[in-house]
Amino acid sequence: MARHGRNGARGQERRFWRIGRYIRLSREDGGEVSESVLNQDRILAEAIPQRFEAGTYEVVGDYIDDGRSGTTDRERAEFQRMVRDVKEGRINCIIVKNLSRAFRNSADQGRFLEEFIPLYRTRFISLYQPAIDTFLDPEAVHGLEVGITGFMNEQYAYKTSVDVRRTFRSKMESGAFIGAFAPYGYAKDPRDKNALIVDEDAAQTVRAIFLWFVRDGLSKAGIAARLNALGVPNPTAYKRAKGIPYHNPGAAGDGTAWCGATVRRILTDEIYAGTMRQGRQRVVSYKVHKRVALPPEEWITVEHAVPALIGQDLFAQASALNRRDVRTPPGGQKPYLFSGFLRCAECGGALTRKTARGHVYYACRGGECSPAPSIREDRLERAVLAAIRTLSRLPAPATELAERVRAAPGARGDGLSALYEQKRAERRRACGVLDGLYCDWRSGEITEEQYRRLKERLEEQSRVLEEQLSRIARERDEAERAARGNPELAAFLDRGELLCLSRSLLAALVGGIGLHADGTVAIDFRCVDPFRRILDAQQDVRGHGNG
Repeated sequence: MARHGRNGARGQERRFWRIGRYIRLSREDGGEVSESVLNQDRILAEAIPQRFEAGTYEVVGDYIDDGRSGTTDRERAEFQRMVRDVKEGRINCIIVKNLSRAFRNSADQGRFLEEFIPLYRTRFISLYQPAIDTFLDPEAVHGLEVGITGFMNEQYAYKTSVDVRRTFRSKMESGAFIGAFAPYGYAKDPRDKNALIVDEDAAQTVRAIFLWFVRDGLSKAGIAARLNALGVPNPTAYKRAKGIPYHNPGAAGDGTAWCGATVRRILTDEIYAGTMRQGRQRVVSYKVHKRVALPPEEWITVEHAVPALIGQDLFAQASALNRRDVRTPPGGQKPYLFSGFLRCAECGGALTRKTARGHVYYACRGGECSPAPSIREDRLERAVLAAIRTLSRLPAPATELAERVRAAPGARGDGLSALYEQKRAERRRACGVLDGLYCDWRSGEITEEQYRRLKERLEEQSRVLEEQLSRIARERDEAERAARGNPELAAFLDRGELLCLSRSLLAALVGGIGLHADGTVAIDFRCVDPFRRILDAQQDVRGHGNG
C-alpha cells in the first residue's frame, strides 16, 4: 500500500505552504464556549505543527470574522480579504476548524471547494469531521459526506434564523425594545437591555422641539438653527459624548449639526408619546441579508410601552402641523400664520400667498376654479377671530374651547437651565486649561509657538461658549416668562376676549379653513361645532320632509 507523508501524496510535488487561518464566530454562536474565537485559535495553533514539517510552512496571517453569519461570504470582510490574498498569491493554504466555520451555505461551499480552490491551486484543510485536505485527497470535496454536512450546516442556519425571528417578534409584541441604540431622549435600562428609561438631558431637548414647533410656530429648519445656535449637541454628537459608538451613515459633514430632517424625525416619532413601533424592516432571508421596508400595517405597535416625554394632544397637534403644506418666509424661522391651514373649498387645492398694493392676499393657484377664490389676509384673520369669539360665547363649545386652550403646550425653562449650567461648566474648564497653559509655557513644558496656538484655540472656544450662554439665558428667561402665563390667553379664558391669532391657537382649535369662490370662509373646528350641528339638523329636516 502506498504511504503518504505529511507533505503530500506520493508523486505530488513538494511545496512551501503560506498558511492563512480562518476563524468565524456568528452571533448565534456567542454563548457557545466550544465555538469561541479563542478556542478555534488554540485548535488551529496545535494542529498546524502536527500536519506540516518544520521549514515547509509559514503562518502568514489570521482572518477572523467575529459576529458574522456564514450564510453568505460576500458580507464577511475577513473572508473576502482571505480570498483576495489567495488571488494575489500571499497565501496558498487555508485551514479551518470545520466546514461550518467557513460555510453555512451549501451553494457557496460547493463553489469555493470545487471551483475556487482548484483554480488557484490552493490547499484547503478542515480539521474536524468530515476531515478534508485537498492536497492529500483532492476528491474528498466531492464525497457524499461533505455534501450532506453542507446541507446540515445550512439547515442549522435556517432553523436558527427562524428561532431568532420568532424570539424578536415575541419580544416586540410584548413591548420590549430590541434596537441596538436607544432613541434620542431615552437610554437602555442598565438592569434590562430591552427596557428604555428617560434620559432627562436629551428629553428636555425633545420637549423643547415639540413646544417650539407647536406653540411658537417655528419651522423645522428654524428649530435646527436655534439648537445649533444654543450649542445643543445633535443626537449623533450626544451619543458619542456619552461614550456610545454610534455612527449615522447618512449624516452630512461630520454629522454633529442639527438639520431639518433630524427635527422632522423627532416630531413624527410616536415613541415620544409612549407608543413603540418596531419591525419596520425585515431581512429578505437567512441567505440574503438585505433589509426591505415593510408597510405601516405590518409594523408591531405597542402603546404605553415606554415613558412618554410629551402628551398625546401635543403629539397630535405636531402631527397635524406636519401634514400641512407649510411655507416659511425667506430667511425666517417661523411659518406664515395661516400656512398649511388654507385650502380652496372649490377644488381642494392649496392657496397661494401674494402681496399687491400693500396688502397680502390668498388665492387659489389652480387653473380649474373660475372665478378663483381670493381673500385679503387681514379680512381672513378678522373672520377667523370673529368665529372663535362667537363660539366662545356658546355654553357647550365655550367649555371645550377653554379646555383645549388650557391644554395648549406651555413653556418650561428647566431644560434650558440645565443646558446653561452645562455650558457654564464647559467655559470654566476652558478657562482653567487656559490658566494652566501659561504655567506650562513658563516652566518650559511647551514651546512659545505651542502656547500661542493653544491659547488662540481656547480663547475662541471661550468666546463661542460665552455667546451660547447669552443666547441660552435669553431663551430661558423668555420660557420662564411664558410659563408664568400668557396674558392674551388668560383674558380669553376669563372674559372670552381674544385680541389676535397665533399658530399655536390655530393648531389647538382649527382643523382647516376652506375658501369659497363667493368669499365665504368655512372653518373646520377641532372642538364641538354648533354651526355644523345646525346645518346637519336642517339637512335631516329636509330629508324627512321629502320622504
